[in-house]
Amino acid sequence: MLVETLTAVAAAGGAAVVQAAGTDAWHGVRDRVAALLGRGDEQREQAALERLDRTAEALEADRAVDRGQELARQEGVWQERFETLLAALHGADQERAARDLRALPAFVAEAAGDVALATGDAVARDGGSAVTGVRRTGGGQAARAVRTGSAEATGAGSTAVSGVVAE
Repeated sequence: MLVETLTAVAAAGGAAVVQAAGTDAWHGVRDRVAALLGRGDEQREQAALERLDRTAEALEADRAVDRGQELARQEGVWQERFETLLAALHGADQERAARDLRALPAFVAEAAGDVALATGDAVARDGGSAVTGVRRTGGGQAARAVRTGSAEATGAGSTAVSGVVAE
């Protein structure tokens, strides 16, 4: 597998771990990640569970001094762990681990609702609308936005939102 692909898969896995912390998806992600990193070894799995618990503690709203900075740090920590894992595996084992990591964001989205994390910039002009985050219509499941990009609106009737829009 290409290094760029492995890096992207590891980054998506790291983001999924951070997105899941504090949500209904956490226990499922925690178990999946521990099993992935443990690879059948009970001690490795226990060590992964302890690391995951420390991550959840670090991301608790009242503990994180600079929440955005801590989110980015934890995301990087988990990306590095996943990159190390993928680099150590070969062939079918690497493919299986990559597949499991690719599945994490979808699992989090399904279990925790819509989450926008570290989105790009959005610009609305001349009566347009732009959202860098989550736009929901008709209520339903919870949504959250974390470290969304900037949103800019120029011109009459333009709207731009960085976060969650419930219509």
